[in-house]
Amino acid sequence: MLPTCRAVNPLSHLDARGEARMVDVSAKPPLLREAIARGEIRLATATLDLVEHDRVAKGNVLATARLAGIMAAKRTGDLIPLCHPLPITHCAVDFEIPASRDRIVVTASARITASTGVEMEALTAVSVAALTIYDMCKAADKSMVIGDIRLVSKTKKPVAP
Repeated sequence: MLPTCRAVNPLSHLDARGEARMVDVSAKPPLLREAIARGEIRLATATLDLVEHDRVAKGNVLATARLAGIMAAKRTGDLIPLCHPLPITHCAVDFEIPASRDRIVVTASARITASTGVEMEALTAVSVAALTIYDMCKAADKSMVIGDIRLVSKTKKPVAP
């Protein structure tokens, strides 16, 4: 027996004919919105040691990946065709190395006061930060794998007067 699933909202980026379109959010009120996304890049312990001790030939991997993630969040509307270009008010990209020492966990948060959400910006920040780590370490490690990129949370609340 197949499990039942809850009703799914219709895809808002499709018009009545099934054509792609940008969603009109002009009637929605601006709200304070925040999204948090997370992903990981699996890498060899030896590569992780190079990253931690700033011995990667291309430079400081995590500082560069942090900047790349923030820059990508700011340009999400240019990368994803139907995404609204948003003037985000805050973005942070953080890294964690678990005790298993086999990966770097990338977490990004993005904030804005707007009529639409900021989850794509947080997801883009995680993706590009992980890609930057990959790019900077690929000469040392051909086995890296980026994955498990997901939205952790999104919130919205009225803007304080």
